Amino acid sequence: MRFVVLGSRPARGVGSVARARRAGAAERRAGQGVVVARGLRVGAAYGWRLLVLGVVAYAVFVMLGRLQLVAVALFLALVVTSVLRPLVDLLARWLPRALAVVVGVAGSLLAVLGLLALVGELVASEWGRLGREFGGGVGRIERWLQGPPFHVSPTVMSDLQGKVGSFVSAHRSAFVSGAVSGAGRLVEALTVLVLALFCSIFFIHSGDRLWSWFQEGLPRRARDAFGRAGGAAWRTFAGYTRGIVIVAATNAVLVGTALFVLGVPLALPLTLLEFFAAFVPLLGSPIALGVATVVALASRGPVIAIVVLALIVVVGQIEGHVLHPLVMSWAVRLHPVVVAVSVISGGVLAGVVGAVVAVPMVSVAWAVGSELRGPWAGRRGMGA
Repeated sequence: MRFVVLGSRPARGVGSVARARRAGAAERRAGQGVVVARGLRVGAAYGWRLLVLGVVAYAVFVMLGRLQLVAVALFLALVVTSVLRPLVDLLARWLPRALAVVVGVAGSLLAVLGLLALVGELVASEWGRLGREFGGGVGRIERWLQGPPFHVSPTVMSDLQGKVGSFVSAHRSAFVSGAVSGAGRLVEALTVLVLALFCSIFFIHSGDRLWSWFQEGLPRRARDAFGRAGGAAWRTFAGYTRGIVIVAATNAVLVGTALFVLGVPLALPLTLLEFFAAFVPLLGSPIALGVATVVALASRGPVIAIVVLALIVVVGQIEGHVLHPLVMSWAVRLHPVVVAVSVISGGVLAGVVGAVVAVPMVSVAWAVGSELRGPWAGRRGMGA
C-alpha cells in the first residue's frame, strides 16, 4: 500500500529510477561503441602497418646512405660472386678449392685490366686524329646548320661560341674544384673496388659456410623461413646478374660491329661504354648510343650520325623483345612499367648507383615475398 504525505513532492518509483539508469548506461555504451565501417577498420590497420614499414625503409635508406661505400662494395662483391662462382666450381673439379678461387679471380682481373689498358692505348693513339676530326666536324655541322632547311645565321653560331667560352672562363674555379673532388672520388672508388675484391674472394670460396653460420644465430623456428627466403633471393640475384651480363655483351657486340662498319672513331671505347651502360635497364643503352651519335656527327657527318641514331631503336627493340624474354624471363618476372619506375626512383634517390641496383633489389624483394607467400611451393622448389 502506497502512502502520500500532503504538501510533499511525489516520490519517484523504483521502476522509473531503474529505467533512467538503464537509459544512461545505454547512452554511455552507444557513445563508447561507435560503429565503424569494416573498410575503414581494414584501411586503418593497413595504414599504421604501412607507416611502420615506411619508417623502417627510411631508416634503412639513411643507414645505407651513410655507409654507401660499404654497401656498394658488398653489392659489387655479390655481382662478382654470381658471375665467377660457376667458373670456380668448374675449376674446383680438377684443382683444390683455394687454388681454383685464385685462378678464377686472378684470371678475370687480368682480363679486365688488359681490356682497359687496350682501350686506354687506343684512345691515346687516336686522340690527336680525333681532335682534328672534331674540329673539321664542328665546321661541317656549322655549315650544315647554315644551309637549308635550318638557315641558321652565322652570327647566332658565333654568339653561341662566345657564350660557351665566357661560361667556361667564368666557372673555371668550379671546374678546378670539381677536378680536385674527382680525385677524392677516385680514391673512394679504389677503396670500394679493393673491399669488393676482398669480400668476393671469401664469398666465392666459402659463401655457403658463411650463410650456415648466419642461420645458426637465428631462432630455430625462423631458420626454415630464412633459408627459403635466402635461397630465393640468391637464385634471383644470380640469375639477374648473369642475364644482364649476357644482354650487355650482346648489345655491345651489335653496337661495336655497327660502329666498326660505319668507320666511327673510338669504336672499341664506345663499345665498352655500351656494355657498362646496359647494366641500367631501359636508359643505359640509349644514353651510350647518344654519345656515339655525337662522336659520329662530329667525325663522320650527319648521315652516319642518323644511322647511329637509328641503332637506338634497333638495339632497344632487340633488347626488349628478344633478349629480355629469352634470357631474363626465367630469373626476373617484372613488368616493364615496374622496371622503369624502379630505375627512375633509384636514380632520384641515389644517382647512378641507385639506378643500377634498383631492378635487382626489386626483383629480389619480389622473389622473397613470393617464396614466403607460398611455403609449400617454395619448399618443393628448394627440394628440386
